[in-house]
Amino acid sequence: MSNQPRPMLLAEWPLLPIIATTVLFLLFGKGWLADLSNAVWLGLMFGWLFCVILWSAIRVVHHAECLAEKLGEPYGTLILTLSVITIEVMMIATLMLHGGNNPGLARDTMFAVVMIVLNGLVGLSLLVGALRYREQQYNLQGANAYLSVIVPLAVLALVLPDYTISTAEPSLSGFQAAFLVVMTLALYGTFLTIQTVRHTGYFTLRDTADDDTHGALALGSLPYHAVLLLAYMLPVVLLAKKIAVPIEYGTETLGLPAALGGFIVAALVLTPEGIGGIEAALRNRLQRSVNIFLGSALATIGLTVPAVLTVSLVTGAQVELGLQNADLVLLLLTLVVSVITFSASRTYLLQGMVHLILFLAYVMLIFAP
Repeated sequence: MSNQPRPMLLAEWPLLPIIATTVLFLLFGKGWLADLSNAVWLGLMFGWLFCVILWSAIRVVHHAECLAEKLGEPYGTLILTLSVITIEVMMIATLMLHGGNNPGLARDTMFAVVMIVLNGLVGLSLLVGALRYREQQYNLQGANAYLSVIVPLAVLALVLPDYTISTAEPSLSGFQAAFLVVMTLALYGTFLTIQTVRHTGYFTLRDTADDDTHGALALGSLPYHAVLLLAYMLPVVLLAKKIAVPIEYGTETLGLPAALGGFIVAALVLTPEGIGGIEAALRNRLQRSVNIFLGSALATIGLTVPAVLTVSLVTGAQVELGLQNADLVLLLLTLVVSVITFSASRTYLLQGMVHLILFLAYVMLIFAP
């Protein structure tokens, strides 16, 4: 026992280059990012920031998983989901305050999260799980609880703003935005009560899966993992403003699709969580995958919408939430297919393929809208 803390601290060596990068960009980043006309320099700056932020996010998820192991389900997965969504909300808020040139960033990021999670990650998990086990089982009541909140919140946040008439543009008025903030938080808070207090059994499943889900984790105390989780999360927040510069340069100067910015933010925050969910499916722990992915989609809408609308109301920053044209069709199709997929307690290969095809359609529409 006396030798345990030292190897655990040695395993946290990534914190040193992450902190070093953060300090360097805080000191010299303004000059480094002043001129991005050179393609090589642009790629170097973006790649450096992207990799360090992703590395930090992976370490955040690692310590969230350690906390998850110590606290058990459903609290563990809830901590993991909230950690990832906190990173997403902070990045979006930082990018919003950095400049008002992309008022659709929050919408594009939320839409990207929904498409990546409900189609890309869910589809890949169902596919690899079916290829290994033919069929997989999960708690149907929990999945239905997630979807019963995801569907109305997604429609209220990403569809309704296009059909209001209180403003000249297809957007929410101040009163409507405040109403949506309160109602979203109330509904998400009610769901958390169901998940953690009244019906925790809906989000667990006793099965014959491999039980060594966290066997490779070296567990410390709760304060140890909580402090390190925050230590790795802070550089993500500080570097978010820096990576906004090459992202905006790409969309505004180079003419890259505006939706690409939201996709990049979503990919950054979802990659670590996605790896964990897919690994769970490969271990025949589909219940954990369902909790991670549906919980992530729900938390994205349930927390990001109130956060960005509050920032907009306080700072006056313009926010566009409503999807249009093909994106709107794809969102509604995804919600319908997700309800169908999780209408039975077992999943199989065809469902995974359907979701992956929808994800590929989303990626195609980013570059060919």
